[in-house]
Amino acid sequence: MSDGTTLSIKRSITVRAVVTPAWKEEAERELSTAIATTDQQLAQLEQEGQQVVDDVRRQSANPLDPRVQEQVAQVQQQVAAKRAELEEQKRNLLQQQAQVRELEMEQIVEQGQLESFCDVQVGDNLVSKMQVAVVVRDGVIESIEQG
Repeated sequence: MSDGTTLSIKRSITVRAVVTPAWKEEAERELSTAIATTDQQLAQLEQEGQQVVDDVRRQSANPLDPRVQEQVAQVQQQVAAKRAELEEQKRNLLQQQAQVRELEMEQIVEQGQLESFCDVQVGDNLVSKMQVAVVVRDGVIESIEQG
């Protein structure tokens, strides 16, 4: 049934990086920046949350009114939920930073995914066509591995 028909399909390509001093430095810099950004977001969240609470209380004739207290509690609950989310994000970043520091030179690590298209036809091994990885050293492709 080989009629020469080809089909173009989309596939994911795994990008693997060789750990080098430059790669490690860049990874640590990116993680440090992300941690600092998360810290800034946490500080801003606290400040804005307190501002909203103060505004709610100030605009009310009676700050002890149960409806005002309920509004304040809702704001505080939203702030607490967002704070927990940001703290979890920061914990993950710190964990990644520790993992990067533990990596040894020349070790190969997964860095992400790309998508590409490839042509397939009758008789091709689909699994092998779908399993593709690119190994990169300091941004330069070192090898292309096909399943």
